[in-house]
Amino acid sequence: MNKRVFKSYPIEKHSKAASLFREFILGGQDGLVNVLGIILGLAVATKDIKIVIIGGLAAAFAESVSMGAVAYTSTKAQSDYYDSEKKREKMEVKTVPDIERKEVYDIYYKRGFRGKLLDDVVKKITSDEKMWVDVMMKEELELNKEFVSPLKAAIIVFFAALVGSFIPLMTFFFLPINSAVIYSLIISSVALFVTGAIEGKLTVGRWFSKGIQLMIIGMLAALVGFIVGKLTGYN
Repeated sequence: MNKRVFKSYPIEKHSKAASLFREFILGGQDGLVNVLGIILGLAVATKDIKIVIIGGLAAAFAESVSMGAVAYTSTKAQSDYYDSEKKREKMEVKTVPDIERKEVYDIYYKRGFRGKLLDDVVKKITSDEKMWVDVMMKEELELNKEFVSPLKAAIIVFFAALVGSFIPLMTFFFLPINSAVIYSLIISSVALFVTGAIEGKLTVGRWFSKGIQLMIIGMLAALVGFIVGKLTGYN
């Protein structure tokens, strides 16, 4: 009698590193685009490098704190909603088990399970409260607790936005204002393309088009800053 031998593979472990990296990318690109538009407008309007640096620093820290706070509150809201729905599902499993059992039955019936196999699946799931609730959360409500902790999200987005904000600003610490503007645009364009390419690789897979798209968005922000600076400038 032949025995089939199954090759042993290492268990694939999923981490939240990709999610954290996406948070860093999004925070960084927002900080870069916003500060780029602001400092370019200030540079064109005032021709004063001190004002550009002061305004850029103020915008960088205000933007970073604001984005960190938004990341915290939005992630906390997600977490709270998930917890409230899970609590409700636990209560329903205990108080109206027949209705919840029928919902499990319907879920797997729609997936093509029939007869004894369907009955066995439903029996197995509903025999364990934790498994039962988890199935209802994922299959009925389509909720997965894959988000990072609110505090961690806030810290990552804060530092990412701060790093991104300094990319267009740093040339103004070392160069005359006209040269600083030109090199700031060049460095920012490259940084935006790389950021967009990485984001595209992590999500849709079209890294080049995503890089170009984000670079264009950044340059449009710079153009808006330039126009506002020209219209309001006193030099």
